[in-house]
Amino acid sequence: MAPKPTKVLTHAAILGAKPKEKPYKLSDSQRLYVLVSVAGTKYWKWNFRLDGADRTYTLGTFPDVGLAEARERRIAAEKLVKAGIHPAAEEENQRQKAKAEQASTFWSVAEKWIAANKTNWSPAYATQVETYMRRYVRDTEFGKRPIRQISTAEVYELIDSVAKRNGRKGAERKDKGAPSLAILLRQWCMAVFRLAMVSGLTHRNPVQDLKASDVIVRPKVKNNRALTVTELKKLQVKLDAFSGQRTTGIAIELLMLTFVRTTELRAATWEEFDSENAIWTIPAARMKIKDNGDHKVPLSRQAVALLNELHNIVGTPTQGPHWLFPNTRRNSECMTATTINRALERMGFSGKGTIGFSGHGFRGTASTLLHEMGFRPEIIEAQLAHKERNAVKAAYNKAQYMSDRVEMMQRWADFVSALRTATAP
Repeated sequence: MAPKPTKVLTHAAILGAKPKEKPYKLSDSQRLYVLVSVAGTKYWKWNFRLDGADRTYTLGTFPDVGLAEARERRIAAEKLVKAGIHPAAEEENQRQKAKAEQASTFWSVAEKWIAANKTNWSPAYATQVETYMRRYVRDTEFGKRPIRQISTAEVYELIDSVAKRNGRKGAERKDKGAPSLAILLRQWCMAVFRLAMVSGLTHRNPVQDLKASDVIVRPKVKNNRALTVTELKKLQVKLDAFSGQRTTGIAIELLMLTFVRTTELRAATWEEFDSENAIWTIPAARMKIKDNGDHKVPLSRQAVALLNELHNIVGTPTQGPHWLFPNTRRNSECMTATTINRALERMGFSGKGTIGFSGHGFRGTASTLLHEMGFRPEIIEAQLAHKERNAVKAAYNKAQYMSDRVEMMQRWADFVSALRTATAP
């Protein structure tokens, strides 16, 4: 005699089931059934045994979960039970994982990365990181995405949008792409993903699969071009006629006289200056090469005069950083990285169709002309704060060459000043 076929539910049967005075079951196969409540709600249920006890698991409600899907869910739940896991416990575990994943967005990890590294950055660099990471990450959908879910393609889209943009959005100031900024964003994103990996928030770093050259055509670097004596003289003339902010003009003149890096000048505070001994001490934390320690810059008479003029203009704030060059829009920040180069653009030294000279170029200019003036290379290199590989020699140079550097900086200032009225000697 053939076995009696197993009775199974149909969609029509479930759909047509009406509520009764008491809850009742509509049975399917493998202990799967629909429980019809007195209110008419139809719950998918499955009875099973685990750890020697009868248990029940709710798989959803009909018609949100159809007949075929309910059977698939039962099969998946049965596999968990065979592994000794209650399906409801696994469901809660997955729910908590999803909740934690949603909380671990790219921006939440980026905030932790910034906080962990901020004390090791110069104030100017910290401001740069926070400003652009907020603009392109925090305030976008990218920043809200769970970091575990972000793909290489999404990182590519972010970097590419900055490198090749052709219009302004939000606080952006330029219509054209910013490849240098895009390179920095890639670098910062790489670091954020590294933190996420060691924190167990993701298993891979999608930025590793994206080379800068995949999306960025690096601009030709012109900012180390040295000015000739004739060009330096022309710049002096342009500076005398400069109609912009006097503080910007002073910044350019101080760069010319001290040939420090632009970020070292822009983020300088009055506390770093010893007017009595005419020395500017730049803390190691603000230097590009921090291993060299604090950097001493002897101040010529011309530089001291400019500092006195500057102090009469900006004064000393009663609170917050005592910047030499406070940001005209936000006093809590220093002069922006673009201010000096924009002034040079107005004077015709930077930008399309010019020689492409920027504030950083004063370093190469001073180095070239000081060599021509006969100063020893080691003295020039020490004043430029270039890396000395030999630590013992580096310490010796710092102490031994100070008197030579004082003399060199004054002669350089006299040379530059002479260009204003006559051919340099």
